[in-house]
Parts: sequence; C-alpha cells; structure tokens
Amino acid sequence: MNSVIQEITDRIAERSAASRTAYLARIRRDGEAARAKGPARAHLGCANLAHGFAAAPEEDKPSLRGSAKPGVAIVTSYNDMLSAHQPYETYPPELKAAVRRAGGVAQVAGGVPAMCDGITQGRAGMELSLYSRDVIAMATAVALSHDMFDATLLLGVCDKIVPGLFIGALHFGHLPAIFVPAGPMTSGLPNKVKARTRQLFAEGKVGRAELLDAEAESYHSPGTCTFYGTANSNQALMEVMGLHLPGSTFVNPHTELRHALTEATGRRAVEITAHGPEYTPIGELVDEKSIVNACVALLATGGSTNHTLHLVAMAAAAGLVLTWDDLACLSRVVPSLTKIYPNGQADVNHFRDAGGMQVLIGDLLDEGLLHGDVLTVAGPGLDRYREAPTLTDGTLTWAPVTGGSSDLGVLRPVAEPFSADGGIHMLEGNLGRAVSKVSAVKAEHLVIEAPAKVFDDQLDLLRAFEAGELDGQDFVAVIRYQGPSANGMPELHKLTPPLAVLLDRGQRVAIVTDGRMSGASGKVPAAIHLSPEAADGGPIALVRDGDVIRLDSAAGTLELLVPAEELGRRTPEGRPLSDAEWVGTGRELFAAFRRMAGHAEQGAGIFGVSGAESPHHGPGLGFPTEAGASHLETGTPVGSRATGLPR
Repeated sequence: MNSVIQEITDRIAERSAASRTAYLARIRRDGEAARAKGPARAHLGCANLAHGFAAAPEEDKPSLRGSAKPGVAIVTSYNDMLSAHQPYETYPPELKAAVRRAGGVAQVAGGVPAMCDGITQGRAGMELSLYSRDVIAMATAVALSHDMFDATLLLGVCDKIVPGLFIGALHFGHLPAIFVPAGPMTSGLPNKVKARTRQLFAEGKVGRAELLDAEAESYHSPGTCTFYGTANSNQALMEVMGLHLPGSTFVNPHTELRHALTEATGRRAVEITAHGPEYTPIGELVDEKSIVNACVALLATGGSTNHTLHLVAMAAAAGLVLTWDDLACLSRVVPSLTKIYPNGQADVNHFRDAGGMQVLIGDLLDEGLLHGDVLTVAGPGLDRYREAPTLTDGTLTWAPVTGGSSDLGVLRPVAEPFSADGGIHMLEGNLGRAVSKVSAVKAEHLVIEAPAKVFDDQLDLLRAFEAGELDGQDFVAVIRYQGPSANGMPELHKLTPPLAVLLDRGQRVAIVTDGRMSGASGKVPAAIHLSPEAADGGPIALVRDGDVIRLDSAAGTLELLVPAEELGRRTPEGRPLSDAEWVGTGRELFAAFRRMAGHAEQGAGIFGVSGAESPHHGPGLGFPTEAGASHLETGTPVGSRATGLPR
C-alpha cells in the first residue's frame, strides 16, 4: 500500500475507534440473532406475519408463510419523470423472479423520493435537495423496519438518492445490501456543443427554443445523464466499494447485458444472507478501507464535489469519522486519471468503452492506491472488480480485462496521469474552510486576487449579469446565506454559464459561497461549501463589496485581505430568510431541518457526525459508545467462507 493511503486509513480507524466499536457490537448482535433464528419473518407473531404477506402473489405466499426461504427487501426510488430512475419500473418483477429461482422470496418493502437537481436548478425546489438525502435515509429505515427481511436490494442512482439509501441501509447493518444500477443513457449531443449553447443563451445570442433543442438532444432517453456529475460519481463509488456486481455500473438500460446483471444481482442477494456460507452484511463491508477506497476513486476520477459532504455523512452512518483533512491528504497522492465532462469532453459511455472501472480499479490496485483486502458483494477481495461481465448465448460470465486504456484521452494509467494530484482541493484561511474542484479549471485560473461583489441570492447575481453590471472587471462573486442552516444549501450551477462567459471574455472571475455548485462544476474557479456558513456567524457575513479576496486553489488558501482589527469592528450583514419567509414549494415542511442541519464539514445532515469530536465543530451526534462495546462478539469471521460470484 501507498504509505500515505495506509496512514490515513489508520488515522480514520484510530479516530473512529469508540463509535465504530459500538456500531459493530450492535450489528453483530443483530447478525448473530439472524443466523440463529432463521429468516427474520419467522419470529414475527402470526398476526404480524399475516399482514406481511396478505397482498403477496399466490405463488409466494407459501414461501412467506414458511420459515425456510430468506426474504429480500426491494427499496426503490422508481418514478417515470426522471430518466435515471425510469428503468426501475420493470426491476421489481425481474428481481422477484431471480430471487425466487435462487431459493428466496422478495417483496417491495418501500419507496423513497427521488428528486432531480437538474430540474430544480435555480428554483425553490433546489432548497429541499440536500435535505432529501436524510429523508431518503429515514424512508429506507421505515421500509426495513418491518423485520421481514434478510437482505436488501437498493434501487437508486442519482444525487442524494444513493447516499440516502446507503445511510439508511447502514442503520440495518446486519443485513446484506446490494445496489442495483440502471445505467447511463446512450450518448447524445456532444458536451462541448451543449456547453457552448448554454453560454450563447446566457449572452442572448440564441433563444429558448434553440437552448431547449440542445438540452433535449443531450438528455434524450432513459438512464442517467452521461456527464460525470454526482449521479455517475455515485455509481463509480458503489462499484469501487464493492456494492455493485463487478462491471455493472455503466451498462446502458434496456440491453440484454443490463437485464442479465439485474437478474444476477437478485440471485446474489440470496447467496449472501445469514442463512448461507457467504454472509456479507453491509455494516461489515463498509469499513475504513472501503471508505478510503471511495475517496481515492472520487479523486482519481475528478468526481462530484457533493461527495465531500456525502462521504462524510455516509462514513458516519457506519461509525466512522471522515474529515476534509483526510480528503486533502489523499488528494496530494492520488493522481487524476480521467477526462470526463465537465473535466473533459468525453462522457461516461466513452469512459466505459476506454476500459472503464475495470481498468481504473486494476491500475489503482497495482499501484497500491486502493485496499484490495476488503469485503465485496461478489466475494472477498477487490480483484474481482478487475473483471468485466459478458453475455454469451444467454450465459453471464466475468473475465479479467487485459491491457490498459484504449483511449488515453479519456482514461490514463497512474504512471501517465492527467495531473499528479486529485481533482478536489481543500482551502483554508480567515474566511473558513472550503472545497475547490480544480480538475476542470485551467492552470492560469487557479489563483485569483480581486475585489468582492457580494450577493445574498443567486438571482441577484444573474440580474447583475443581464444588466451588464459585471462586464469589464475582475471580481470574486460572494454568494452567502446558501448553507445548510440558511436554506438547505442549494446548488448554484445556474451561475456557471454567465460567469463562464465573462471568463471567456478575458475577465478574471471566481465564486466564494457557503452553498454548493454542482457535481457538474466546471471551468469557473470556486470555493464552495464554505464553513462555517454565514447563517452560523461565519466570516463570509463580514465581507463587503470591494474587499479584496485571494483564492489560491493551488496552494489551498482562501483569504479576505482585510486587517483583523477592521474585521473585528464589523458586524454581519444580510441574513437568511426567516421561517415565515422561507415558504412555498413545501419548504415550510423542512423548517426543523434548517435548525438541525450540521456544518458542511460534518456532512451537512441532521444526523450529525459519529465519533467523539469533529476536528472543527465540536461533539458529534452519532452512535454513542456502549458499555462493554469494546468486547466485540466473537465467532466465525464474516465472509471467511465466501467464494463469490462464479467466473
């Protein structure tokens, strides 16, 4: 192993010792009970159980009445408005049939909401987006609370949906869980053309009809959007963490191979329950090594900045304390290996065809940048994820991918990276701590020192652009009161096209905000997720128009160049909307979330950070250390007899 990777992994384990020990003690008690008592529904009372199978198909009722066959929960985010989730319409019957053939019985245990940041960008609905992650986690817990199940199949793809399902499943950590991907849509309008059309529209050079035509050619069919935003970053991370079947991540919907992989996932869920020799609970699979593997994959691929929030919250659900400092240290030793839009012009289909996850994982393993000795749903060890699935005469098999990338413009080996460090940098200075995605930013734009232009609403910046008030000058746009405690931390991606126009005109511009940009953050330099946020008294509330800000993404610094004594005399300007003002589009229902939301560094959620203390924001709110929890239950090591998927 790379020494820095190992050091950070050890650091996470040491920092998390108390909370991880408590978490494992709890799920191991549940796991031992599951192995001793047979299928979970067997210990329900007769009235309870009768409710649980009253509506089941007649062919499944005998299995559900009996106590021999393991039960598998399907938790789905299906809706037919969102392209990424529309393919899930047919998954439940396919999965039920596959589980039945494997000797189990499956039921749809519940559904979770799935909203699209692409639809809600710049609108009030976006202010519910990040909160929806924790709603999804709670909805997952509700679905699994019936104690009918021995494994879980999780159907979700996009932004907050996968992290929410992940967090919810970890609270039932004694159950095996497998994510079932739907795959990306086929390639549409080239990304370069789409981006150019957006900028032309921002300049008023094309109209709404032309812009809508371009967008419709880009987003044109079932499947995930093909750019490398949060949705596809989610998918890459689930594969590298061993929560997808190998090679299943970027297979297009409604293909024979996609169907075969979905069926295989249903069969595999039965094989890894507590009632066979390959018991693989998600709470054991997700450990400090798999979390570090996820961080490495995020950095190596220039993935979504949203995961600097999500991975912290996801780790916390397993009793692990991940920090931005860990990500910053990893970024120094993990090279950038892909160029996928917005970090390049290729899309995820091009990445897959260049060798995809198999080549990426294999190279990172060979270079000691990934932990190979981890549990996966395919069996012990990450080596299985070097293999690609193929379908021959209806038979699904896996075989190692030989050779490297077939397109070095999209995917490169560690020995010849696009850049020597990861695509995400952490910034720190007298304005606080922030995140900067640099993989799509030109080197000459990584450092900017310019006067601030302060806005308390993104719409004010857009109006200033349209009025020509931003023309012909260098500036740092400060957009504040956009954090989780202020208004749910909406993405501000609609600011990218107009600011990109100014950048292309030769102006030096950047963004500093306590909000988010997007998994599709592009070429405009930005310091995002600034913590502490303005609503919590962060220094960003002290910035005035004309103050000089220096943003240096290369050095990792963010400074307000105002004397400390002057700042000491200032009082905060602006304010977040009050609960009485923050209404409409259902926002009033989430007022309690605003009051409970944690700092961005803590994952910006309402559940808090596990462990004794967060390094910057005090005590966490996660799993308490239980009395006696340091004495873990013993027995056959989980996964010790696992053999994995057939080759």
